[in-house]
Amino acid sequence: MAARMKEQYVNEIAPALFKKFGYKSVMQIPKLDKVIVNVRCGESKNNAKEIEAIAKDLGTITGQKAVTCKARKSVANFKLREGETVGVKVTLRGDKMYEFLDRLFSVALPRVRDFRGINPNSFDGRGNYAFGLKEQLIFPEIEYDKVDKIRGMDICICTTATTDEEAKELLTQLGAPFHA
Repeated sequence: MAARMKEQYVNEIAPALFKKFGYKSVMQIPKLDKVIVNVRCGESKNNAKEIEAIAKDLGTITGQKAVTCKARKSVANFKLREGETVGVKVTLRGDKMYEFLDRLFSVALPRVRDFRGINPNSFDGRGNYAFGLKEQLIFPEIEYDKVDKIRGMDICICTTATTDEEAKELLTQLGAPFHA
C-alpha cells in the first residue's frame, strides 16, 4: 500500500509549490527528506529494562526498530559517563516517513488535550521543523494499560527547502496543523 500523503505530494502539492515559488527546475521543489523521532532517557540510563521499553514503544509508534544513542563524552555535572545510553531514536525515510506523518497530523496530534495547533515559529532557519510531545499515549498504537511510564519525545522533520517560508508552505500543504 502506497502512502496516501506521498501520492498527494506528487500529484497536488509539488505542482502547487512549483507554481507558487516560480522555480526554474522541478529539482528545486522542497520535499521531505527524513523524520527523526527521539526519546531522551537521562534518568533511566542505567536501567536496561526501561530503555528496552522505550525502544519497544518507539518501534510500535514508528513501525521501525529503534536505535540507542550513547554519550560521546563524560560530563561530571550530569553524572554522565562516556558510552552510557542517553536516548533512543528512529530515523524514518520514504513511505514509512509519509505514513508516520499522516498518522501524526490526522490522528495523534488532534488527540492532545487542549490542542490548538503546533507552533509555526519552530523552524531552524534552514527549512527544518522540530517540536516536542509530552506523552506517547496520543498515538493509538500504544495501549494505555501496558505503559509503565509517560515519556515525551522530540520530532524533527527535515526538508530539502532552503528557507523557512518554503518549508512552512510544504508542511501546511501536507496537513500540518499550525496554529494562527
